[in-house]
Amino acid sequence: MTAGVKAAIRYGQVHPKGETGRRGIHPSHFLKIIFRSSSWASRIVNVLWPVVPAAIAVRYAVPDNHLPIFILSYLAMVPCANLIGFAGQELSRKVPHVFGVLVETTLGSLVEIIMFMVLISRPETPGIDYTQVIRAAILGSVLATMLLCLGLCFVVGGFKRDEQTFSEAVSEAGSGLLLVAGFGLAIPTVYVHSLSGGGRLEETELLARTMDISRSTSILLIVSYLVYVYFQAHTHHGIYTDIFEEEELRDEDGHIDNRRSHLTFTECVIALTISIALVSIIAIALVDQIVFLVEDRHVSDAFVGLILLPLVEKAAEHLTAVDEAYDNQMNFALSHVLGATLQTALFNGPLVVIVGWGLGKPMGLNFEVFDLAMLLLAILTVGNFLRDQKSNYLEGVLCVIVYVAIAVAALYYPNPEHHGSTAEVAGGAESGGH
Repeated sequence: MTAGVKAAIRYGQVHPKGETGRRGIHPSHFLKIIFRSSSWASRIVNVLWPVVPAAIAVRYAVPDNHLPIFILSYLAMVPCANLIGFAGQELSRKVPHVFGVLVETTLGSLVEIIMFMVLISRPETPGIDYTQVIRAAILGSVLATMLLCLGLCFVVGGFKRDEQTFSEAVSEAGSGLLLVAGFGLAIPTVYVHSLSGGGRLEETELLARTMDISRSTSILLIVSYLVYVYFQAHTHHGIYTDIFEEEELRDEDGHIDNRRSHLTFTECVIALTISIALVSIIAIALVDQIVFLVEDRHVSDAFVGLILLPLVEKAAEHLTAVDEAYDNQMNFALSHVLGATLQTALFNGPLVVIVGWGLGKPMGLNFEVFDLAMLLLAILTVGNFLRDQKSNYLEGVLCVIVYVAIAVAALYYPNPEHHGSTAEVAGGAESGGH
């Protein structure tokens, strides 16, 4: 809830900031606006655009060079994700408040959704369990946003001033929902580990019941996310109106933003179409190299899912939040961080479970104990930092250090036993469920 909130804060209809004075598409103007983007961080990322055609060319020209393909695809994903985020911000300026929030929230997490869909649709491959990678990526995405992104927000904002303040309404609602999300995600894991090895249920029956619990929990989490969006964007949006109106006045480069040119509606649609198509192509190339990383380079599933994928999935959202913190707009930055975190925990993660159900894949919420423990500890840590409605660079550095420590542990975390036997697990779960 960032540009969408800004765009609809004062008016129920199209905000003046959303008016460009132009219609259709003007190619040179269109490219100039995209390159300049909305922040200094986005402009730096745009330097990586030449990597995009290089990544696509290398994938088809030398398909056996797995490491260069992975590196180029990984780097190419960043400017494409940034374009989705920028076009989403521009589009959210042109619609009423409720739709602006929904548009930016959905588009901001589109890279993650595409990545999850590509992973869950991959055929079963010996040597790797894609569902395990997805489970790690769900929690890794939450950790990257909560610890790394929030920590960087505290750091860049704290270097320019002694401390920053934010509203209790924003921090308390977000931290409370994070605890609920963590509780919901933990239920299937606690269930399966409580009954595993006790002899009360056979393994196939236990897996089948865990899968049923995961699917039921996923539906409930999606319902809770929809209720949260409706609460925030429609019935109780007045609670946040005064907060964000005051926040706009604190924007230290607001005068520059007011003079900046904006995309037309047509240009927003074109930018989104191009960036989504590129993200889909690059995501397929990136996912296809995971087997190489795991088998030939001996990188653990935990590190790939918990660290590597979330960093590139959330690149656009992280850049936006950090730029807002730099401009002393901590309420906007915090709303962006917490909104992206809740989107992953309450919607994107449960959504891939439902899609896997439809595809007959054994995709559940039975996480590794290590991953889940890191999530719950991170939620408690962040909640403690948000309690006093103040932040400084020290708290930011500590959040980043915690994230780096988790990354090191994930790098050395071994792959599960019977690694890659997804077909066997799927068959056992399905037969046990009948």
